[in-house]
Amino acid sequence: MKKCILLFLLCITFGFAQKEAINDVKSIKLNPKGEAILIENINVIDVRTGKEKTRSVLIRDKKIVDIRKKIRVSDETILKIDGTGKWLLPGMIDSHVHLFQSGSLYTRPDVFNLTKFRPYEDERIWLKRNAPDLLKRYLQSGITTIIDVGGPMYNYKIREQYSDNTSYPNIYLTGPLVSTYQPKAFDIEDSPIIKVNSPKEAIALVQKQVPFKPDFIKIWYINRGDPVLNHQIVKATIEESHKHNLKVAVHATELKTAKLAIQANADILVHSVREIIDDEFVKMIKASNVSYIPTLMVSDKYTEAFAQNIQFTNEELRLSNPFPIKSFEDHKHLDNDAQFERYRKGGIAFKDKQIEENNIEAANLKLLQEKKINIATGTDAGNIGTLHATSYQEELKLMKSAGLSNLEIIQASTINAAKILDKDDQIGSIEVSKLADLIILEANPLQNIDALQKISHVIKAGSIYRTEDVLIESPENIVQRQVNAYNLRNAEAFLENFSEDIEIYNFPDNLVAKGIEEFKKGWAAFFKKYPNLHCEILNRTVRANTVIDHERVKYAEGNYNDVIVIYRIKDEKIHKVYFVRD
Repeated sequence: MKKCILLFLLCITFGFAQKEAINDVKSIKLNPKGEAILIENINVIDVRTGKEKTRSVLIRDKKIVDIRKKIRVSDETILKIDGTGKWLLPGMIDSHVHLFQSGSLYTRPDVFNLTKFRPYEDERIWLKRNAPDLLKRYLQSGITTIIDVGGPMYNYKIREQYSDNTSYPNIYLTGPLVSTYQPKAFDIEDSPIIKVNSPKEAIALVQKQVPFKPDFIKIWYINRGDPVLNHQIVKATIEESHKHNLKVAVHATELKTAKLAIQANADILVHSVREIIDDEFVKMIKASNVSYIPTLMVSDKYTEAFAQNIQFTNEELRLSNPFPIKSFEDHKHLDNDAQFERYRKGGIAFKDKQIEENNIEAANLKLLQEKKINIATGTDAGNIGTLHATSYQEELKLMKSAGLSNLEIIQASTINAAKILDKDDQIGSIEVSKLADLIILEANPLQNIDALQKISHVIKAGSIYRTEDVLIESPENIVQRQVNAYNLRNAEAFLENFSEDIEIYNFPDNLVAKGIEEFKKGWAAFFKKYPNLHCEILNRTVRANTVIDHERVKYAEGNYNDVIVIYRIKDEKIHKVYFVRD
């Protein structure tokens, strides 16, 4: 009670009342009035051939209007970008995401039910509120187009709200999955997954979506119950969708169901087949021109999350929304040890099986690439542990490990992905008259695939951003980001959230450290000393550039400390910190 009263008094002192922070997503465009752009002397990569040529590129009215060695313009308002020593690539495409999932531990109650700690409705509210944040993170990662492969009917509202293609990625999506199986946790209003019990019901569900103009239809082909009826449902769904000129994507991870989906005239297989594919499958998929999206990483992340051994890179800690990451440390203060221990043991036990599946998926991908099947990059982002936007780079690395060349990976991430929904006449390559969705790289991705992380600028439909200006982080996100790094005992990721001239005070005005060099001292040793270190946020108040946290820090079992911490944010860094202790 004493801490709560003190927190209330501090809120008054700092001039604001406790309330939920409003998610205000900000960006800074270099051409805010839509000025034309001339990129000069840049290495332009032809994703179809893998050739690169030094060219200038003129962008006007959202589109690429000229590509030549030299372009002379008399318009003084044009924005010129010097591309010397840099590379120009089409914006990347994630062909498999789910905006109804956050990537957090709470996002799939049908798999990991923690609803007594966080009601699933709270998860849905968070996702709707943070949709613009997640979409901006895709742009920040150089992903200018996403394909949402199924969600609630409110998906269509998300597409409508964020349809400004100069500020957000292109969003292609569908509504609820037409399913042969209904998870109990998703037997809810506006469910993302709807079980149909007959071909007639399947047709009706397709027809329900048609007025909302889906970009395609998705089937969740889980072969439980009557296999004959299941196939009839799949076939009826595809036939009805094709009547409306809608392609059909099918989740079919068993070899048998994948073949049956192709037989029923599916257009896209949205996951890897998790059994060794045979000659019959290869002939079928090649003859039918079906696209294949492998989603190599998503199962690993589930296994890591259950085993409580999930790993995040410093780039993910820096660039992902921090709240899904936070969830994976919550078990340290949730009173649910038996459930978490059961899942932990299950995750560890499944590890060898997961390695076996991974090897099969990689071998299948390599074979299909050799057979010239249309392979597209997709992450299944939003599932537990597979973070929106930043997971893309890990997916690329797994494709590389499977034996794909850098050019094949780039093609899967651009022109091949554009072909998924027949959009290759609009996006996916650098050509005159195409939408100006581009990324400027500091290094050559044909030589090193990691160059796809070294993005200096993102151009979205003719609007250009410095990468760091695509999303201006909120003060709350910055504070939570450093809490995450603290809980992971990652000194490097923790310290990069503080400004060079950081000041640390014991409240109100006792200065105890000044400057980042002084502040850095001892953190690595501190994190090593307390392997069970964990900070739980008991209460948080946010207003403008100030965040006040009531924190409970666990150093070891039985060793706890309550503290109120006041963070002042300046230029997206923590500039001042005040500790209020008893």
